[in-house]
Amino acid sequence: MLSIINANYQDNYKISLEFNDHKNGVVDLKDFILNGKIKPFKELQDIEKFKKFKVDYTLKWNNDLDLAPEYLYFKAFETDNSLTAKFQGWGYI
Repeated sequence: MLSIINANYQDNYKISLEFNDHKNGVVDLKDFILNGKIKPFKELQDIEKFKKFKVDYTLKWNNDLDLAPEYLYFKAFETDNSLTAKFQGWGYI
């Protein structure tokens, strides 16, 4: 099962992630937070609130919001063509 084992805030809406498969990447959630359709995530537009995540299998915020580790993996590595089949299997492409 895919999970996040470490995460560090970078800048703006970017977070560096380490997954349990030992891949490291950076996810930029700016578009998701600012333009996304999921209303509860709108409160994370406040960058100070966005920075206050914790790692618990995935990223979680104090308001019980979280994102699936598969989605974060996809966002971090979506340009890696070697992962296309995996992303298709997960339904992201």
